Amino acid sequence: MNKSAFYQGVLILIFTVVFTSFSWAQVEQDKLIPFDSTVRTGQLDNGLTYFIKQNALPADRVELRLVVNAGSILEDQDQLGLAHFTEHMAFNGSKHFDKNELVSYLQSVGVKFGAHLNAYTSFDETVYILPIPSDDEQILEKGLTILEDWAGNLSFDQAELDKERGVVIEEWRLGQGANARMLEEYLPVIFKGSKYAERLPIGKKETLESFDRAAIKRFYDDWYRPDLMAVVAVGDIDVDKMEERIKAHFSAFRNPTKERVREEFDVPTNEEPLVAVTSDPEATNILFNIMYKNEATEFKTEKQFRQSHVQSLFLEMINQRLNDLLQVANPPYLYATTYIGSPVSRKTTAFSGFAVPKPDDIMTGVMTLLEEIRRVELHGFNESELQTVKLNMLESYESAYKERDKSKSGGIADELIRHFLEEEPVPGIAYEYNFLKDNIDGITLDEVNAIIAQWIKKENRVIYMTAPQQEGLVLPTTEEILSWVAEVEQRQLEPLAEEMIDTNLLKELPEGGSVMKRSEIQEVEVKVLELSNGAKVYLKPTAFKNDEIMFSAYRKGGTSLAEDKDFWSASFASNIVSLSGIGDYSYTQLEKALAGKSVGISPYISDLESGFNGNTSPKDIETMFQLIHLYFTSVRTDEEAFQSLIQRNKAILSNVLSNPSYYFQDQLARIMSQNDLRGGGIPTVEDLEKVKLNDAINFFKSQFDSPSHYTYLFVGNYDEETLIPMIEQYLGGGMPVKDAQTWKDRGLRPPSGMVDEKIYKGTEPQSSVVMAFNTEKKYKRADSYYVKTLSEVMDIRLIEILREEKGGVYGVGASGQGQKSPYEHYSMQVQFPCAPENVEDLVGATIDLIEDIKINGVSQVDLNKVKETQRREMELNWKENGFWLGAIKTYVKSGFELSKIAELDRRIEALEAKDIQGAAKKYLNTDAYIKVVLYPENVE
Repeated sequence: MNKSAFYQGVLILIFTVVFTSFSWAQVEQDKLIPFDSTVRTGQLDNGLTYFIKQNALPADRVELRLVVNAGSILEDQDQLGLAHFTEHMAFNGSKHFDKNELVSYLQSVGVKFGAHLNAYTSFDETVYILPIPSDDEQILEKGLTILEDWAGNLSFDQAELDKERGVVIEEWRLGQGANARMLEEYLPVIFKGSKYAERLPIGKKETLESFDRAAIKRFYDDWYRPDLMAVVAVGDIDVDKMEERIKAHFSAFRNPTKERVREEFDVPTNEEPLVAVTSDPEATNILFNIMYKNEATEFKTEKQFRQSHVQSLFLEMINQRLNDLLQVANPPYLYATTYIGSPVSRKTTAFSGFAVPKPDDIMTGVMTLLEEIRRVELHGFNESELQTVKLNMLESYESAYKERDKSKSGGIADELIRHFLEEEPVPGIAYEYNFLKDNIDGITLDEVNAIIAQWIKKENRVIYMTAPQQEGLVLPTTEEILSWVAEVEQRQLEPLAEEMIDTNLLKELPEGGSVMKRSEIQEVEVKVLELSNGAKVYLKPTAFKNDEIMFSAYRKGGTSLAEDKDFWSASFASNIVSLSGIGDYSYTQLEKALAGKSVGISPYISDLESGFNGNTSPKDIETMFQLIHLYFTSVRTDEEAFQSLIQRNKAILSNVLSNPSYYFQDQLARIMSQNDLRGGGIPTVEDLEKVKLNDAINFFKSQFDSPSHYTYLFVGNYDEETLIPMIEQYLGGGMPVKDAQTWKDRGLRPPSGMVDEKIYKGTEPQSSVVMAFNTEKKYKRADSYYVKTLSEVMDIRLIEILREEKGGVYGVGASGQGQKSPYEHYSMQVQFPCAPENVEDLVGATIDLIEDIKINGVSQVDLNKVKETQRREMELNWKENGFWLGAIKTYVKSGFELSKIAELDRRIEALEAKDIQGAAKKYLNTDAYIKVVLYPENVE
């Protein structure tokens, strides 16, 4: 149960865009946006709304949702946090599922708690998420019974309530820290007079610890009622049968006889600007936000739909300008963007500008953001900018339209939830694409330029800044910030110069090669090509997506080949090259040259290999090959882009270790690697000073020196007659050269024996625990699978013991696997956050569980749960391009027979409890493992 993202830190604004009305002379009658005719919708006599849609992907699955138009904003004063607590109790006993039977049942049919089964509570709504198999009538019926129980049959057993207090308090504990402390300071200022400032979904710790059953039951009875609910069902289902089921399960519910009014709350208007400046010793960066509030308007008509596109084009253009400024040698800020959406209330929307200034020059960062807003206000945009974003928008809609029969059910369900809660139109992608195609050419530059005048007004301004408390950092006062705003609004800035970009990436084609040998691995329908330059290419055709080809390429080596003195330059090499652009194009010029194309290519250099990851639409496949060729032949040296990258990273890293979580992760990496240079700790400012531009470029060139040294993989909906000639042309050139390069084992190892380290950082009563088990033994594929499955069993059991029985954690996870490179070993990690006083008890319970598995093995119930989950996951994996790309790459790199990929299903069926028990005995030594714990600085 994920608490509202609002409470997780910075004020992250998740919104549905709403739009102001406008004049559109070409339209004689403003029609309503139609509702998607493929969605069955209705309302029961008791007021409950339902939405049902048959959708083929993923096959044999249905996404069920229970949507409640009620959240923390409706809590009474004695109920702070109980909207969210109610959500927790939905998994702790109901009419048809006693105590924790619900979670256990769903695990038995392959639904993971947290990863699949989930829920969230925000200010205005609560949503329950239940994806289940749809190919079993009994499971489908049980799924509707679960939704029915959530809607009106929760038990609120006192013993379960008391046990769950600990879990919810641990979730509350996770949210504590610098961001939460600053939020409590600035929220009452920027939402002055609003109930939203007083109703954070997580609530108050004192309420969570002491509320009585009557208070939470009152919230449930008042607000979990049919006229505030919707049931959403999207998936591989029979619509008529699903409608019958919904009616059967939900028609008997009745609304309360004394029904409380479901008020809609708002953020009050303000004549004078509301300004808040707050800081905290554990904050890492400075954040600045200015909001221009306005009343939200309806979004129901075709005029408004057209205007939504005008507004989207406006935001794309202004944000592109803000992003372009990051590429200069001394960028004015670390990051900046604008957005339009609700700050919190459905009745209010806002145009907001957001920036992360540099600590040594706050004023420049803030004023540059304000200046770019002012520049648009004065001069608008250029025609070339508009054409670029039009091409990108049309390409995005076209791609979605091409995939209209391959859309995933989860995304459709989310859209229907927004329709119910916020009246977002759901016309369907065919309507949206055709509407845009018919109207986008008619959107003029004057229309887009007029957007900003609707927002920039003297009243209803809200400004806040959060920052670290650190020596030498002087924050601006409220008066200074307001003076900056006033000063910029009087400036007469110059318009941005027009820039025309040549979209012809290559001036001449490379000298190609040819396919010398072809073979096929029939069991997995993979073709293997051997090119005249010695490179190998693996091709896997699929029809899982209509408009997607995924690509990967690799060679062994990576940063392991860099000497220690060159390590940091090598580590940043691929980032430097990516931000420098390629060929004749800077980074920003390349983005504009690729406008309207669905293609992405990223070079990478990891510890043990270098390569490319990419994807493209079939229509843009040659562009992808051209980009690959340019990375091999035309890397740019861009001093400004390099300096920008280094300066921004220095500013970010200068105070990052003040945050206890980052500090703990850094120290954990150093302990696990015995403080090795390559161990993965957070780089320091001194480390960044070791990065040299020429050394980084030269290392990149040494790894991307010839296409003949790489192995290539293509998966997706390609035309072989088109693809193979391009492979020959762009990847096959040059003389055959055997690639003798491989990675080096640099001796990076975890410490041996029993390691017990305590890290002290922070002021909140928070601890984080990592328990790591490492065993250096010969790699066996079967054992690696057994260790992975052991971690899945431990996930189930640790949730039962540490969360449900002890109430000591909100979340806990185990992960394990075997690895061949750079040395053969097996590893397992268990991680959880908790209260400092509970660390030893929970660690002890984890050790007890491991010893119990070693001695008594795994129950048949738990074995069946993990096997069913793996079966269901593999059903989905077989139909995903990304899975096939990763699996083929893994098998080829490791020297496994590709034909054996097809046996992944069979190993699940062959799995026995003794295999998991054996893995625990061989690879989990509870007398010699690494335990690292974060404690607050003031702990005794």
